[in-house]
Formats: sequence, C-alpha cells, structure tokens
Amino acid sequence: MAHETQKVEIFGEKYAVRGEASPEHIQAVAREVDKRMHLIAQRFPRLPYHQVAVLAALNLADDLARLREEQETLMQLLGEKTE
Repeated sequence: MAHETQKVEIFGEKYAVRGEASPEHIQAVAREVDKRMHLIAQRFPRLPYHQVAVLAALNLADDLARLREEQETLMQLLGEKTE
C-alpha cells in the first residue's frame, strides 16, 4: 500500500500523517486520539497540553494492553478446545 499523507486534526492542531494504513483508518485513529484528549481536558481543564497528550497515550496504551490480554486468553481457550 502507498504511503499517502493524510491531514488530520487532533486537539486543535493540524498534523500530516504518513503511513501504510488506509486513509479511513488514519482518520479513525486520529479521531480516537482527539476524543480521548478532549475527554481528559474536560475532566482536568487546568492540565497543560502535553500532560493531556501523555494521559491520552496512557489511556490508549492501557486499552491496548487489556485487549492483548483478552486476545491471549481467548487464543488459549481456543487452543484448549481444539486439542
């Protein structure tokens, strides 16, 4: 797949994102990051921008780690059922 540059907006800032993913995927990921940052900023309105970004990254990393754990558990269950 081509490395197309996509223009996205996250927390009021414009970014040019280049990657192998589809434009739709890149836009969806950017929207999720934007959403998380806005939710954190609403809860903690006095936090500086960089702290909002770090907390959003931590939240997303936590979600990813939990999904990986769930996937591993499901794969183990499926492996046990097929043996």
